[in-house]
Amino acid sequence: MRYLIVSNRLPFSIQRAGAEFRLTPSVGGLATGIRAFLAGRPEAGRLWIGWPGLELDGENQLRFDALLRREHDAAPVFLTEAQMRDFYHGFCNSTLWALFHYFPSYAVYDAEFYEEYRRVNQIYAEAILAELGEDDLLWIHDYQLMLVPGMIRQRRPAARIGFFLHIPFPEFELFRLLPRQWRSDLISGVLGADLIGFHTHDYARYFLRSALRILGVESEAGRLLYGDRAVKVDAFPMGIDFERFFHSDRSSDSLREEQRLSEARADRRWILSIDRLDYSKGIAHRLRAFERFLQERSDWIGRVSLIVVVVPSRVEVDQYQLLKSEIDELVGAINGRFSRPDWTPITYLFKTYDFDMLTALYRQADVALITPLRDGMNLIAKEYVAARADGAGVLALSEMAGAAQELGEALLVNPNDIVGMAQTIADALEMPLDEQRARMRRMQSRIRRYDVFRWADEFMSALEAWQGEQRQLEIRPLRGAARHSLLQAWRGARRRLLLTDYDGTLAPFHSMPELAHPSEEIRSLLLQIAQQCQLVIISGRDRETLQRWLGDLPLTLIAEHGAATRLQGEEWRELQMAGADWKSVVRPVFDLAADRTPGAFVEEKEFSLVWHFRNADLEAARAREQELLDTLTALTANLEVQILRGNRIVEARMLGANKGAAALRMMAREDYDWILAIGDDATDEDMFQSLPPECWTVRVGLHATRARFNLDSQSDVPPFFSELAAAAQGAWI
Repeated sequence: MRYLIVSNRLPFSIQRAGAEFRLTPSVGGLATGIRAFLAGRPEAGRLWIGWPGLELDGENQLRFDALLRREHDAAPVFLTEAQMRDFYHGFCNSTLWALFHYFPSYAVYDAEFYEEYRRVNQIYAEAILAELGEDDLLWIHDYQLMLVPGMIRQRRPAARIGFFLHIPFPEFELFRLLPRQWRSDLISGVLGADLIGFHTHDYARYFLRSALRILGVESEAGRLLYGDRAVKVDAFPMGIDFERFFHSDRSSDSLREEQRLSEARADRRWILSIDRLDYSKGIAHRLRAFERFLQERSDWIGRVSLIVVVVPSRVEVDQYQLLKSEIDELVGAINGRFSRPDWTPITYLFKTYDFDMLTALYRQADVALITPLRDGMNLIAKEYVAARADGAGVLALSEMAGAAQELGEALLVNPNDIVGMAQTIADALEMPLDEQRARMRRMQSRIRRYDVFRWADEFMSALEAWQGEQRQLEIRPLRGAARHSLLQAWRGARRRLLLTDYDGTLAPFHSMPELAHPSEEIRSLLLQIAQQCQLVIISGRDRETLQRWLGDLPLTLIAEHGAATRLQGEEWRELQMAGADWKSVVRPVFDLAADRTPGAFVEEKEFSLVWHFRNADLEAARAREQELLDTLTALTANLEVQILRGNRIVEARMLGANKGAAALRMMAREDYDWILAIGDDATDEDMFQSLPPECWTVRVGLHATRARFNLDSQSDVPPFFSELAAAAQGAWI
């Protein structure tokens, strides 16, 4: 087995130095974590696929391709500057980054940008396909490559694919701002993966909601069926290399930097703000909060300084140039207003620092003010906590950062609340040392346990484990050899029993159930098949409807899941069960659910009540469905009533009426040598489960099932029944 890691950038960059080139390794969390994960599994092969950071000519492409493969287990994807402009600076950062970080007014909807995004994703997909072996485990990263999993799946259906999004996934109301085709492509592209990871459960939930609203794909407990595959969606909060930061004070270079900083700060307190230049980081907001703090707490003037480190990023983009100008002006205005001859309130540093200087800053800062407006995780907050081996220091953290869910002992703030942030700055500076250490130790314990190495290991282990779970949920299409064997067995049998559901199997669903009457094609097929076997329609429909629609055909009808049966040529007989007094208790609950869910309605049958929500808004109805199920389960605990969830219905029925028991009663009437049961929803699972394993059982639709096989959809049932009729007559080949 081999691990294939794919990201927009390789974990190092090729940089031009005059006429020469040099490789500069990345020190980011992703590169660190995955390197450590791979180092812990030396028995496995590995290959990292990504862009090397520079446009190269053909000769240098060949040179570096060979070098990177030989010495760094890497396969470069070479892109032109024009491609990176429209793909990376265009769609990735001007559209997805803005929208996913809740800045819809900054998002650019340029069709050419999207087309380049699609083309570059295809380039990455082709690079992967050229390397991907049958046993390889593929892990694709981040928003730049959201179409790639689907592209790989289309060409390699059996590939094992993981995808991780490192930025927030937005709520549906924002995601739907993308043009219809784009948003559909992005969701279906990500769903090409087997395991999809996010930093928080909220992001995972937002993704599942978009999958439901855009593609109609429903989920349960983070699992969903897309196409003929089971997909898992889960949260894996990314960590840092905790021990490296915790023991950073062992570095002589870092200690030397810390000594220099200590001398510079004298006896003043320091607040540290450090971020990339990005509008999502809320840098201007925290500057205004610090200004408000100085205005309200003049007793701190001259005693505290804000160290603002802004790491250059995307400085060629107009939006970022405007942001830098705003920061420059704010710093100048605040310093101009509050400075004294011996004190400047803000020290502003627009530069990148190495690890030793960075950790020295962390150890010297009394407070870390990390207040992004929106952030997928924010590892800087975790780095500050880890670097404080002395246990001192206060983290003031935005509740809009993914890290806030793990770092609950931080002082959580809303970055849009300038007054609240100003008060939090005061609270942080005045927090007793004992409280600082108590909070810090708890946060350190948590992020030490779930570090970046565990994050990578847990994701890849989950991906490997999911393969086994997928096999249990595997879709088994009734095609090829399986279909041929079924038809051969049918043709050779003497005593055949065919049990079939009605709605969703013989007839498609209708927005008004009373209009879902059988077509002439289906009636003709049923007549042909009934002449060749014991044919049983086993349905949730009431007996009056079944009698009206199918009573003239030579077959057996079973109504309301077995509550009433009409054997061929005989009268209807009811199953001996308790009375229907329970309906007066349950009906008001059903009616209330229908009243509160536009488009839903209640159907009353002789032996059951059904709440239908096929015509309702699916997301709202699913929430109401769970509420109804919980209420009914408690309400009917002492009643002879069964509550079940069907295909966009909730049904309450008398105990004893289920398709499994009805199927067994039919089996007992004769010694059949060929039995087929076919149905489309959860009520049919009772039937599949009750029948012996050698029986032919078929679930209509691509769902996890106890049936042996699946048909893709209801439209595949008439052709299948036609094959049965032809095979019994000897016309099938």
